[in-house]
Order: sequence, then structure tokens, then C-alpha cells
Amino acid sequence: MIRTLETISETTGRLVAWLTLAMVLVTFGIVLARYGFNAGSVAVQESVTYMHAIVFLLGAGYTLKLDQHVRVDIFYHRFPPRRQAWVNLLGVLLLLLPTCGFILWTSLDYVVASWTANDGHGEASREAGGLPWVYLLKTLIPLFCVSLILQGVALALSSLRRLREG
Repeated sequence: MIRTLETISETTGRLVAWLTLAMVLVTFGIVLARYGFNAGSVAVQESVTYMHAIVFLLGAGYTLKLDQHVRVDIFYHRFPPRRQAWVNLLGVLLLLLPTCGFILWTSLDYVVASWTANDGHGEASREAGGLPWVYLLKTLIPLFCVSLILQGVALALSSLRRLREG
């Protein structure tokens, strides 16, 4: 089960990581168009924001899997593996899962409102010429929670296994 959950995080993370390259290229294109040709596009500029949101929100589970997330690491790195497993297990159970559950629960009405805006056509950009998929962007919030919950469960199970095996 741990392997399956981690495979989901791994696959998602590796896929969305490619968007960082796309962001760089699109940003370069925006700058080139603006300063080289005095041209611009609101939709293209917003696409960078969309890509950044996708990388951040859908890459969070992968980041947790790689243990590359932000951690106030005053003592953790000095702990033996067993104590690290306790910290990880308690962190998942007492912090990660409740926080993700709360964000997931509170975001659902927000996302549904976005999907049902504009007479059921979904919320669009407020900017003239902007992207019409704001509702899809907001849908990333509950997906972010689900990806972190799945990876958190994998981390908790892995920590339990480490504690059981000594």
C-alpha cells in the first residue's frame, strides 16, 4: 500500500515538474514579446500563474515524499531513525491530516461556487482577454489536499513500519 501511494505522488510530481521548464520558456516569451515586439497577452501571462499553481499544489505530495518540505529542523536531523519515525508519525496524525482535512472541507463550497458561476459555465478571469478556467485553477485546492493526505498516509504507514521493525 505504501508503494502504491508513493507511486501516485512520484508520478504526479515528475509530471508537474516539467511545468517549471514551461514556465521559464513562457516567461521568456512574454518578456521577449513585450520588450522586443511591444506585444503582450493577458491569457499568456495568466498561464504562468496557472502553471505555478499546478506545480506548487500538485507537487506538494511529491515534495513530502522526498522529504524536501519545509521543516523546522532544530533537533530532527540529530534524532535516531526511530525517534524520527515518531516525529513523522505524530506530525502526520496531529498536524498534516487535520490541516489538510480542514482545508479540503472548507474549500469545497469555494470550488463549487466557482464551477457554478456564470450560469453554470464556470468562473473565468476578471481580466479582459484572460483565461476562462479559474474554476479549474480553484479545483487544484482540494486536489492539493488529497495528494498530501495520500502521501501523509504513506509516510505514517512507513513510520509505523519503522517503529514496529525497530
